Amino acid sequence: MYDQPRANRPQTATPFDQMLERVRYEGAYPTRERAAEAVHNVLSALGRQLTGDERVHLAQCLPVEAALTLTAQIPDTEPLTGWGFVKDLAARTGATPAIARWDTGAVLAVVTRLAGPDLLARILSRLPGGYALLFGQAELRQSQPTAA
Repeated sequence: MYDQPRANRPQTATPFDQMLERVRYEGAYPTRERAAEAVHNVLSALGRQLTGDERVHLAQCLPVEAALTLTAQIPDTEPLTGWGFVKDLAARTGATPAIARWDTGAVLAVVTRLAGPDLLARILSRLPGGYALLFGQAELRQSQPTAA
């Protein structure tokens, strides 16, 4: 009796591959390599800003490769605003602020879905102003009383 040839089973994509495809779609990147570069740059920058339990819980929501990129960074002592985050990312990567903002939006849109609304709310409460827009959320701030 001969072994029957078996059809090649399609290999299932790893969670990180799935994340890269989502980022590639969100950012309209031409290649997976470009999406991977954006993921690495943005998660490294986020890892320099996020601390505490939120950092740990976010890492648990991400694929292993992405979690390692996030947690490999030592948090900065001076937190950056959302715009400061984009400018710092542009300076570190040699990109324009517009490209850094585009990359940030593409990656953080996927991170938002992976984290879920509760964790995202906790993350945003820990970060300075301007991050909600980067995560694709409305920036809701309580109005400050004006001096008379």
